[in-house]
Amino acid sequence: MALKKKIGIVVSEKMCKTRIVKVFDRVRHKRYKKVITREKKYAVHDASSIARVGDRVEIVSVSPISKTKRWELATILKTN
Repeated sequence: MALKKKIGIVVSEKMCKTRIVKVFDRVRHKRYKKVITREKKYAVHDASSIARVGDRVEIVSVSPISKTKRWELATILKTN
């Protein structure tokens, strides 16, 4: 299975080794053909706890780490 990659913004760093990342996806509506921006939050494993709120990060899918964590921090693209 290929690794899925997403780019998002860190919105929470309150948990130990876990960051909440908000990802925005632009999709076209099936019926009305209007472009819609959808947003979703992902629990991301950050072993070294280096990402901070406002950072733009890249995350990759991994095998389940806990009940909610299925993503891992790959790189920090832009710091806040």
